[in-house]
Amino acid sequence: MRIVRLYKINKVLLEHGLDDLIPAKWLPWYARLMRHSIFWIRNKHKDKTAGERITLALQSLGPVFIKFGQMLSTRRDLLHPAIANELARLQDKVPPFSSEAAQKIIKTSLGLTHLSELFSEFDEAPLASASIAQVHAAKLKANNEDVVVKVLRPDIRETIVADMELLFSLASVLQKWLPDGKRLRPVEVVVEYRKTIVDELDLLRESASGIQLGRNFEGSDSLYIPKIYSDYCHSNVMVMERIYGLPISNIDALLAQNTNMKKLAERGVEVFFTQVFRDSFFHADMHPGNIFVSTEHPENPKYIAIDFGIVGTLNREDKRYLAENFIAFFNRDYRKVAQLHADSGWVPNDTNIDEFEMAIRTVCEPIFQKPLAEISFGNVLLQLFNTARRFNMVVQPQLVLLQKTLLYVEGLGRQLYPQLDLWKTAKPFLENWMREQIGVKAMLGKVKANLPFWSEKLPEMPDLLYDSLQQVKRLPLQQQRAQLALLEQQKKSAQSIQWGVTGATFILLSAILPLYDLNWCFPALSASVGSLCWVLAWRKNR
Repeated sequence: MRIVRLYKINKVLLEHGLDDLIPAKWLPWYARLMRHSIFWIRNKHKDKTAGERITLALQSLGPVFIKFGQMLSTRRDLLHPAIANELARLQDKVPPFSSEAAQKIIKTSLGLTHLSELFSEFDEAPLASASIAQVHAAKLKANNEDVVVKVLRPDIRETIVADMELLFSLASVLQKWLPDGKRLRPVEVVVEYRKTIVDELDLLRESASGIQLGRNFEGSDSLYIPKIYSDYCHSNVMVMERIYGLPISNIDALLAQNTNMKKLAERGVEVFFTQVFRDSFFHADMHPGNIFVSTEHPENPKYIAIDFGIVGTLNREDKRYLAENFIAFFNRDYRKVAQLHADSGWVPNDTNIDEFEMAIRTVCEPIFQKPLAEISFGNVLLQLFNTARRFNMVVQPQLVLLQKTLLYVEGLGRQLYPQLDLWKTAKPFLENWMREQIGVKAMLGKVKANLPFWSEKLPEMPDLLYDSLQQVKRLPLQQQRAQLALLEQQKKSAQSIQWGVTGATFILLSAILPLYDLNWCFPALSASVGSLCWVLAWRKNR
């Protein structure tokens, strides 16, 4: 099946003449010979432009390839405008499947005999059609509210699974035979992507993600998440509030209503960093087909997001590591950036930090204090790849979704407001987040979070001590004495550590409290208590 699928991919590429887009000087003579002898399939779309041929080929190959085209469509700095415009059609103008099939799926999934049992109106013509699903406008019978009904494409799972198996096979070959195979980790990347795209096929999961995002941004001036009608959701059907806004890609319409484009672009960056660092839960499919702008207050624009099939999460370690990297980068502290990469294992332990620091400085320094319009992203990307290869930087599969989303956000910012200073917009947010992570508020929050665990375990301590003494009692006398001495020493050490930590906490408080304009006696009292605790810790450890 993989061989058959590989043949079909090759056939589609040749039928659409995509091989003609590769400059002849890049192809060795044997490749050209094979093209004209073995691969005899001819271009059937000579009358179409390059952009149209690429778009049609990706549509024919299915969802995995369409999503690649969607991502490329946001990078107008890397593509010819005509090609980018055609690829933009992949965002919501993929050829739909039949309305009859969609209605049958809805009725079967929701247990309806007729759609009129749930909807007073149902538009048979799809409102939009994408790689995984299509949506139909409708009106709920119960409350007369406008909704959209999202329906998965029939048999889409089989197509995706087949493509992912093929990608997995190709990744295995590349990882084994490419010189950079182990560093690039293509197998792990494909496994991570396969999990993501298979999860997108479950609309119950998507509805839960939409509800979570809506709760995270409830009452926000920056982002609105439509209401999800969870009672009418199934694994292949989802009912959601219909939104009315301008597509983010319709720059002319946004300008016509006097939208504050600078604020809109800055809010896009803020929304991204809020999702990643505040919530650790982010919309990871932010191509223009999924993002709209409310028309209510153009001077104070608000985003509207749809399609929550792909969301990303970060664990605490990755989140803190990334925040420290971003802040060091924004502060041009390239030494710290290099050291963080080494400490995290992203580059080998024997990496020369001085050389790595200089390589990062060479790539990053020219792009600071420049608006997006003046940055050649393609050139920066090429230099970053060369630096990664030179220092054997290992790809982190768990961050692929985040990197893809950052590409989307940067691409949208470039289209909305090319004068956007990405670094100036993001830096204050991250610095504030870091202060919250290491300040008094963060410390008290961690103590509060651990209190239930401590209160649960505290009653068990006498039983644990009794059990330990019983075990000592069963030992021979000499071993009992040694064991008791060890237990006593461990007890003293534990008490010493407790007093030491308590003392350090109060000393830290005495250093931080002056920042909050409190009476001088509070820092003094905190320092005194901390010093007393340290004295007790020293005595316990004697």
